Amino acid sequence: MKPFFIFLWKEALHIIRDKRTLLILLGMPVVQVLLFGFAITNEINNARIAILDPAQDEMTQRLTQRLLSSGYFQLAARADREEDILRSFRRGEIKMAVLFSPNFAERFHHNRPAQIQLLADASDPNTATTLVNYASAIIRDFQQESLDDGALPLQVVAETRMMYNPEMKGVFLFVPGIVTILVMLISAMMTSLAITREKENGTMEVLLVSPLPPALIVLGKVVPYIVLSGIITAIILTMGVFVFDVPVRGSLWLLAGESLLFVLTALALGIFFSTLTNSQMVAMMMSMLGLMLPTILLSGFIFPIESMPRPLQIVSNAIPAKWFLIIIRGVMLKANTLAEVWRETAVLAGMALLFIGLSVRNFKIRLDG
Repeated sequence: MKPFFIFLWKEALHIIRDKRTLLILLGMPVVQVLLFGFAITNEINNARIAILDPAQDEMTQRLTQRLLSSGYFQLAARADREEDILRSFRRGEIKMAVLFSPNFAERFHHNRPAQIQLLADASDPNTATTLVNYASAIIRDFQQESLDDGALPLQVVAETRMMYNPEMKGVFLFVPGIVTILVMLISAMMTSLAITREKENGTMEVLLVSPLPPALIVLGKVVPYIVLSGIITAIILTMGVFVFDVPVRGSLWLLAGESLLFVLTALALGIFFSTLTNSQMVAMMMSMLGLMLPTILLSGFIFPIESMPRPLQIVSNAIPAKWFLIIIRGVMLKANTLAEVWRETAVLAGMALLFIGLSVRNFKIRLDG
């Protein structure tokens, strides 16, 4: 039995000395529990909305205050025209808009329908439905309280219109999300594995002493994954358009360019992971487990970021998929132009340059070592 215990002690020392693997094994369960505990929720809080109130009377002010004090909504803008609301929708600045009819209080007190229109961004149908339900419930409570106060039998009519996805098709949500998730995971994971495989097999040194400079060696390994990711993106978008009738209302050239930028960002992240380890297993765990859950949970693909705790909202800004998801939904469903997604584009470009810079720095250190 002594050799067995010696072997067990050797394996234990091997695990303890591999600090990166140990950190992943112990840290990932904690991260997963925290993400699932805080990010997975059907509630929406502090959703940004716009108010168009031509009446500006006491009744509209009370109802507006009731909506904002509920905790579900946060006032992003007071619009003067419907064009301002549409512009805010296209830029992704608001999730819903509330439009009051003129002479709201007068119609209210003269037993005529006082109309309210609720406009929701149905490019995310789950969030749109939830927000409309919240607002409709608050409006019904407001009307009931007015009746209980002994007022005339008043009537408030809420008209709902879903923007960009009037039929509330869930596939409008999932096709852009699937593109984002698959491209992110495949690009980052496969690139990190391709480079660490050479290190693990001891063939990286052979490649580095070849006539090709290290930059071209890395580039030669990355280019096939750029092509593969482009093919995957094209397949998913083609199926979405021709099988599920998902529209592409914006420019195909803009969509292709933004997709290429996102692929480069993911590949740069995979290269960065490959410079942190010489093990394929560790690289796979870092790129797959370290990206899969944050990408799914913190990108806004399934769960609205606005409903998460403030620390997780801040962390979500470091997830490249969040910015690309805003871009691809905007271009496909809202016909956004570069002028309306330039901020997100700049963030992705900055992330790509950051990861490339860190990779080059780490790669040079390894060469010197």
